[in-house]
Amino acid sequence: MQKYFEFEKYGTNYRREFIGGITTFLAMAYILVVNPLTLSLASIKDYPDALRMDYGAVFVATALASALGSIVMGLLGKYPLALAPGMGLNAFFAYTVVLGSGIPWQHALGAVLISGVFFLILTLTGLREKIINAIPVDLKHAVGAGIGLFITFVGLQDAKIIVNNDATLVGLGDLTSGPTLLAIFGIVVTVIMMTRGINGAVFYGMVITAIVGMIFGEIKMPGKVVGEVPSLSPTFGAAFSSFSDSSFYTTSMLGIILTFLFVDFFDNAGTLVAVANQAGIMKDNKLPRAGRALISDSIASTVGAILGTSTTTSYIESSAGVAAGARTGFASLVTAGLFILSIFFFPLLSVVTSSVTAPALIIVGVLMVSSLGNIDWKRFEIAVPAFLTMITMPLTYSIATGIAVGFIFYPITMIVKGRRKEINPIMYLFFVIFVLYFILK
Repeated sequence: MQKYFEFEKYGTNYRREFIGGITTFLAMAYILVVNPLTLSLASIKDYPDALRMDYGAVFVATALASALGSIVMGLLGKYPLALAPGMGLNAFFAYTVVLGSGIPWQHALGAVLISGVFFLILTLTGLREKIINAIPVDLKHAVGAGIGLFITFVGLQDAKIIVNNDATLVGLGDLTSGPTLLAIFGIVVTVIMMTRGINGAVFYGMVITAIVGMIFGEIKMPGKVVGEVPSLSPTFGAAFSSFSDSSFYTTSMLGIILTFLFVDFFDNAGTLVAVANQAGIMKDNKLPRAGRALISDSIASTVGAILGTSTTTSYIESSAGVAAGARTGFASLVTAGLFILSIFFFPLLSVVTSSVTAPALIIVGVLMVSSLGNIDWKRFEIAVPAFLTMITMPLTYSIATGIAVGFIFYPITMIVKGRRKEINPIMYLFFVIFVLYFILK
């Protein structure tokens, strides 16, 4: 096992990989609750129950899709990268496609399935890998830093340190509230351990924060340890039923399929680059085994749709596991095992609140922004697209939008500067696609 995952090459061991895998799971465990709530439209009170996805089935589908996706990524891609149904994509699935357009959730699953198959075809032909390797190194570092700012912003919001403000869009929250104080405690504890160079500081910080939260009553003790496993039958294979319905074959459905494809492609590419860069896997501006990693993501999306959940994709929370020591795909196997166990021990996940995960996201953001030092800021033609890529992600709450803005400006500044020959032809294609994306959005 150590030889297969090249522990010696990456300077890691079982302990670091276990801690990294556990940390990644804790950082993304919220999806086990959020995804079923989102896809079942639980917040919509007057929506007919007959048109909702079954909460229990979606929960099991979420756990299984996350586990299977992480296993394939660990064994095939060998990256410390875990997968799960993507946030944002699940909201698009539920609120835009199903609720907004009135499309049956079975059709939405069919669209996810088709996008996953198309992803797999692009990957097997080598196009996805070529596309990622065509991205300039400076923009890759900008993507990593932008995602760092994005997840820090998410962490600050989860902790209620940053809240909505009608006058200024955002503002400082109530720092005296219990959950916020608990999150601040977690940040301080984690920072202290990180500063002292303690391995696994992010993971230990989450554990200590959860324990303190239970001691002071901010986190409820789980009522029971083991719960009954819900049935998967309401959603399993439902995607295939849409193909026999003539109403599935419309231009609007084509647009939905392309949206799933588009957003997942660039969110996944950005996440893969950022985590690989943080883990020290990227060499000479190229990702080793990139094709395998992308195949893993494609398989996960396809299998997830069959099980009954929205697009399954690589999770940026994996960077928390990397910060805790994960360097190989073995950590992904650990995360996968915990997703499988979560099916039986779901009540225990109640202690993993936003106050517990927020400090990890904030600290990881600090680590990821360090890639800014690798960008050639002295060259204005590089600084502009890099900066816009980085800053647009948190401001628009979208990794894909940040990438789009940066990729539009890159060829413009490079051409004006007279560096046309340095631009990969694929970047011109991106320019056209992204311009059309904003025009037709």
